[in-house]
Amino acid sequence: MKTLKRMWCVAGFVGASLIGQAQTKFSNCSAVFIDNRVVVDDYSPTGKCSLTQDAQGTLSVAEATYENNQWRQTAAIDFMVAIRDKNSKTLTMFSKEVYQKVDIKNVLSKCNKGDAIVLLTLKDSYALPHNEIVIH
Repeated sequence: MKTLKRMWCVAGFVGASLIGQAQTKFSNCSAVFIDNRVVVDDYSPTGKCSLTQDAQGTLSVAEATYENNQWRQTAAIDFMVAIRDKNSKTLTMFSKEVYQKVDIKNVLSKCNKGDAIVLLTLKDSYALPHNEIVIH
């Protein structure tokens, strides 16, 4: 699985560089973290992000590297937060603020079970494949 995780991120870099229009588009690997733990259950095309409504900690998006069997944050990334309603699938902004970190309790206070937190990067140089966190 370790090799798959590394290879999936590298494949994204190679794929981005082969697209003729923009060599830097989605060329940096990033992930969602709560405190220093990556949120996705498996950094692969089938990986899923989920949290319970009582989750605690600081939500951040960061450039990520996989070393010594764990994901590490290497540089903070600016992001915005939206919430996708479970029933209508409507996407609304949590706030107009740009964050590098936010208390997850503040975001969860606007969510219901089944909703999803959607994280948006502000630069297209960052690949954030696991950008939606479902609330259980």
